[in-house]
Amino acid sequence: MPKPRLLVLASTWPAVPEDGTPSFVRDLAIEEAEQFEVLALVPRVPGSVAEEQDGPILVRRYRFFPTRWEDLADGAILENLRARRTRWLQLPFFLLGQLVATRRAVRRFKPDVLHVHWIVPQGIIARVAAARVPKLLTSPGGDIYALDSAPMRRVKRWVLGNADRVTVMNRDMLARAVELGVPAEHARVLPMGTRLPAVDARADSRLDIVPLPEDDRPLRILFVGRLVEKKGLHVLLRALRGLPASPAWTLEVGGDGPLRGASEAQAEGLPVTFHGQLDRDALDAAFARADVVVFPSVLSASGDQDGLPVVILDAFAAGACIVVSDLPGLNEAVVDGVSGLIVPPDDADRLTEVLGRLLADAPLRAHLRRGARERATEYSLETAGARYSAVLHEVLAERAR
Repeated sequence: MPKPRLLVLASTWPAVPEDGTPSFVRDLAIEEAEQFEVLALVPRVPGSVAEEQDGPILVRRYRFFPTRWEDLADGAILENLRARRTRWLQLPFFLLGQLVATRRAVRRFKPDVLHVHWIVPQGIIARVAAARVPKLLTSPGGDIYALDSAPMRRVKRWVLGNADRVTVMNRDMLARAVELGVPAEHARVLPMGTRLPAVDARADSRLDIVPLPEDDRPLRILFVGRLVEKKGLHVLLRALRGLPASPAWTLEVGGDGPLRGASEAQAEGLPVTFHGQLDRDALDAAFARADVVVFPSVLSASGDQDGLPVVILDAFAAGACIVVSDLPGLNEAVVDGVSGLIVPPDDADRLTEVLGRLLADAPLRAHLRRGARERATEYSLETAGARYSAVLHEVLAERAR
């Protein structure tokens, strides 16, 4: 019996696998391909090809602007628009290109069901180009939180009203989706997943061992994320100014974005290294050498905030000692004192205090590493894929009835 056909619509997809671009949609689509025939429809970005077979899924990329300037979807679209105003010229062509490509895919591929990532813009396009096709709509966070003007709320209501099921990353987002008119029984919290490393019992047991000093090397603090306001690097840099001189420490920053210049200026005089965007191997290596990994997320001026970044789940899988802000999603994933420590958002003084405590307490770091690794098992990519596939089958069954 042939598999049902699944059309995945997204705007974030790596140009090549493991290039450092967030790959949670791709990773999930590969898991969904266990039970579906999958076509992923995504925009062109620099370095990508028009069509390729990526493991079990076919990836088709649509053109929307002259190649020389076609970079709107290279990273986060909202942040790209804020970073360079001229990119607004690409937006109408991007929407038109996606509309035409989606209509073509629906006509030729004849999907049984859609998995639409982001309410805006993919949800809008799906509502126009595939209104009658059953669909699961997934919001990672930004479109629920940031686009909150009265006109955009009407748009979101219109889009969500055409979705058979809606999934979000945390309970706060769930409440907001219900406020926008999604029936409570059709909305659920369903985080993305992380690929767990193959670790034997002997290697895994080393997470319990308090590391010995390495020639008095500085302890390593790691920040990973887009260099945008909501990720809170500016709060971390303020906090580091208050740390005592002993034990010695360094900060590694993995990620790039519009605030890189401002962040480098703020870090002047501190032992900070900016690595830029990290590919998968570099990120794994950064987690492995880090003593503490900090996710100091904040509510941005635009209203945007993190839902539950997959990189936190990746840090769990790496057995990292984690510090996160007390924000919805983050505080649901991390169990304070067990799989990490939670601090108030935008509170540099409290973050200084917590970092000072962790840097001085190797047994506590070892305890939190173990808790993080155990927590990761609840967020495995295989588990997430099975759960999302179950929802897609639920949508198909309901439409069949």
